[in-house]
Amino acid sequence: MKSREPGPGAVPTVLPGTLSEPLRDELIAFRRDLHMHPELGNQEFRTTAAVKARLQAAGLRPQVLPGGTGLICDIGTWDRGRPMLAIRADLDALPIPDVKTVAYRSQEQNRAHACGHDVHTTAVLGAGLVLAELDRQGRLPAAVRLLFQPAEEVLPGGAADAVAAGVLDGVGRILAVHCDPRVDAGKIGLRPGPITSACDRLEVTLDGPGGHTARPHLTTDLVTAAARVAVDVPAVLARRADARSGLSVTWGRIESGHAPNVIPQHAELSGTVRCLDLPTWREAPDLVHAAVDEIATLHRAKSTVDYVRGVPPVVNDPVVTELLRDAMTARRGPLAVEDTEQSLGGEDFSWYLEHVPGAMARLGVRTPGDTRVRDLHAGDFDVDERAIGVGVELFTAAALLDGMPKAATR
Repeated sequence: MKSREPGPGAVPTVLPGTLSEPLRDELIAFRRDLHMHPELGNQEFRTTAAVKARLQAAGLRPQVLPGGTGLICDIGTWDRGRPMLAIRADLDALPIPDVKTVAYRSQEQNRAHACGHDVHTTAVLGAGLVLAELDRQGRLPAAVRLLFQPAEEVLPGGAADAVAAGVLDGVGRILAVHCDPRVDAGKIGLRPGPITSACDRLEVTLDGPGGHTARPHLTTDLVTAAARVAVDVPAVLARRADARSGLSVTWGRIESGHAPNVIPQHAELSGTVRCLDLPTWREAPDLVHAAVDEIATLHRAKSTVDYVRGVPPVVNDPVVTELLRDAMTARRGPLAVEDTEQSLGGEDFSWYLEHVPGAMARLGVRTPGDTRVRDLHAGDFDVDERAIGVGVELFTAAALLDGMPKAATR
């Protein structure tokens, strides 16, 4: 991954709002508390209460979202003629066991913050506390909205519900980070344009009259039909969509039958549909339906397709991406920013970008020098907690730069 030098004089050399050591220690303790008490999507009541209490202790007025989990909190006085910058975190955990041997291991059975949402939440909280102090000093140039969103891991994602609840009212730009175990702590990864892929869920059922395995020619050989759908649908799609779009169907479950000499009457396939670009994602349901129907009909099976929309790709706005680059450069220098590749993972931050421009950065959480291969959604996932302070610095600098008059940033 490459680092790029910013243009000469692009950002101020000094910005206020550095993270104090006591607050740094407090935020690490806060993150560990969240890590020990993970909550699934739309069940984040304890997490919401903890964030709300800390913001209130700082003299702020957070508002819980209508579903009872998640909240927003505005800092500073909003000039209604000037849209606010929003900074978003996600609150929920995953339904998997935490297998680490650390003091802050999850205390909830089969629940773990294995995607780093506890880090995202803590970084946005920390940025809010720093920005609130700057506002009290009269040094916050423009109002900022903190957005703590529930249910990112639940398709089609809690972001859609948050948008419907009005969290973007008055917002002109939005920022977020996502933990990346391939990037060293102290750095971020940036990419203008698509940085994640679309991700939808696919359920296919096949039905036939059933029969004896001695006479498949007299009935619908449903197991073969299911096997052909599993193999041929991805192959058909590869010839009906531009290869550069990366449209891909991958199956995670196939079930059919109960006895070796009985042709079953019912089969089920479940999988995901992923896509790298937005136009093909919009066409994907029709393409998938047609491919499944054609293969099933060829084998005399009746097919039903349940195509569940998940999330479109996160497409970073180039101007907002440069804001994040300038912010990180101002805090930590140009070598703290790497170019990153587009991920095949999905992220519901994309729903906000259907309404306002924004950008997501990859937040490095790997301890420098660590050569182990780690991944998200694994039970042993953990982070170098110095990443929390980096996230706070990134968000605070971005808020300050975004609020400054353009002449002041040149």
